Amino acid sequence: MHEPGAPSLPYRSDIDGLRSIAVLSVVLYHFGMPGLAGGFTGVDIFFVISGFLIGGILWREYETAGRIRLSHFYIRRFRRLAPAFFAMAVVTTLFAWALLLPFEFREYGKTLIAATVYLSNVLFFRQSGYFDTGAEDKPLLHTWSLAVEEQFYIFLPLFILLLSRRRTVLLVALVGVWAASLAACIGLTPSQPTATFYLFPFRAWELLSGVLLAIWGIETGRRWRGYAGLSWIGLGLVAVSILFIPAGPHFPGLYAILPVLGTVLLLANGTGRNPVNRLLSAPVPVFFGRISYSLYLWHWPVLTLSLYLRGGYANAAEAVAWMAVSVGLAWLSWRLIESPMRRARLPGWVFLGGTVAASGAMLAVGGWLYLKDGLPDRFGPEARPHIAASADFLQDWSRCRTPSEGPLMGLEVCSVGPDGPPQVLVWGDSHVRAFKEGIDLAAHEAGVPGLLIWRAGCMPLFDLRKVESSATEAQDTACTQANLQIKQSFGRLPSMNKVLLVGRWTYYANGTGIGLDEDNRIAVHPTTRPPVIGERQSDVVADAARATVADLLTWFDEVIVLRQPPEIATYDSRVAAREAAHAGWPLAKTPVTRADIPRAALAQRILPAEAPWRAMAEDGAITLIDTWPRICDDTACHALIDGTGYYFDNNHLTNSAALAMRDLFAPLFVTDGAGS
Repeated sequence: MHEPGAPSLPYRSDIDGLRSIAVLSVVLYHFGMPGLAGGFTGVDIFFVISGFLIGGILWREYETAGRIRLSHFYIRRFRRLAPAFFAMAVVTTLFAWALLLPFEFREYGKTLIAATVYLSNVLFFRQSGYFDTGAEDKPLLHTWSLAVEEQFYIFLPLFILLLSRRRTVLLVALVGVWAASLAACIGLTPSQPTATFYLFPFRAWELLSGVLLAIWGIETGRRWRGYAGLSWIGLGLVAVSILFIPAGPHFPGLYAILPVLGTVLLLANGTGRNPVNRLLSAPVPVFFGRISYSLYLWHWPVLTLSLYLRGGYANAAEAVAWMAVSVGLAWLSWRLIESPMRRARLPGWVFLGGTVAASGAMLAVGGWLYLKDGLPDRFGPEARPHIAASADFLQDWSRCRTPSEGPLMGLEVCSVGPDGPPQVLVWGDSHVRAFKEGIDLAAHEAGVPGLLIWRAGCMPLFDLRKVESSATEAQDTACTQANLQIKQSFGRLPSMNKVLLVGRWTYYANGTGIGLDEDNRIAVHPTTRPPVIGERQSDVVADAARATVADLLTWFDEVIVLRQPPEIATYDSRVAAREAAHAGWPLAKTPVTRADIPRAALAQRILPAEAPWRAMAEDGAITLIDTWPRICDDTACHALIDGTGYYFDNNHLTNSAALAMRDLFAPLFVTDGAGS
């Protein structure tokens, strides 16, 4: 990840010490060490160091020889970086083969390809979506920063070569690119934080800060002794960055200036005899600096795969133990791979050929894993139903669009059934997404076109606002606004005569999740009147349900409501699949999932949520579709039905379940085609 120096540059122990600060801040932050809110800024420190060293090497060669030998430069890079990277990739792939579920292993294949061709930062940028897996399921996520540096290694020498005949123009151009990158990073972070975090154009200024410092030093003959006061300021800025910069959408932006400026000051004054440099040059920091590349490579796979197997660390001591494993692997990698490869007196073509061969092998393995769908036959029959359920949640959204005009302008809407003016409306939260394939097939079988609108965590009820723990304030506000727009649209949608409401009613009425998602919280408030002190949330939801149905009946001939499928409190297909797949591993987590739940355990929870719907059904105001007979027997409800996984998590059904129960939606599509 970073260059320790080439023969043309003198060794500086302070840089190894600075590397140790960078890598240890990242490692401790990732392993959950408290008090290091900005430990991730160690990557920014690395960027500046890399720019300083690589910029110095290239500029010295440009100054002395008037040109840059690209072949020699890239062979040095391969010699320095490739052997340890491929060793880490091979070992990580073997453990991923043993541990990851098929859909995760398939995605791992994609990341292996992207990391090998130095594009993993682009891949992870593009993957930031609704169904993206968490960071803990991505053993190669840390290679995004390696990709940024590799892209820098391509950009900088070619940029220098392009403008090498006009030295002044080259310097001005480098400063211009630095300024443009910094301005773009600061200007776009508020609106595009994922792009500015992952993509090279927005990080280039950090690397170029080191490059420009190196050029300034070479041009002025600096010996980097400087002033002790500037070293203290630099150390202070780095410390403030590591301790206090918050993670989140405001980084990098202006915040990134602190670690970058601090690193520049430490590098510019790094050879002076002052307490800061003596501290950086002490044996322990130098040791961690020397193994820093390998430690960065190994710590993330150790962290993610151990958490994946263990399901979370039992205590801080276990986290420290896994950190020690990372350090041990890093030392072995440095001692047995990095150092021997750097000292080996082998011709450059050997390293080039070896890198090409290893890259080809990694690309082949990654492609094989992806095309073979993550090798689903690796695990036994106990795990397979849960594994199948864990991958059975992606629907076909090719018929979805966001109108640019009309009553539903700006809302994502999806057609179901045959083409034509929609005669039925399906409106709901993420449970609509779960049932989408079954609803679509039922519409096709009935020959009746329909329209589907869904928004995750947004109850299909009018005149309510929500505050949800898993949503942002903007998402909460968007829910209220979308529901108001839907309410105002009905007079302009004359072709539809039936509406189906689908929601996680127990969540809205009770205000919390259950079992594995019991930490999720949602507060629901009326928008048409002041809140009443002591009023139960279930009463607020019940009032909104009655008012919503009354409003809908002025526009639709029939209102149909789907009874929420039972919540299997402690079931999650992904967790259950891991538990079954890892059975017998000595460090595997204790199973926590159950694929069944007694009906009696749900009685108290469902009563306030279902009461208003049952009352309206008895009065003939709505038609109630009941999913429970397909999932429950007289005593319990089940996530597996006849060996098929019906649940993705504890409240969302799989596509298989939706398709199997599509006949329940037949009343929705019995229509004479007349508008209301």
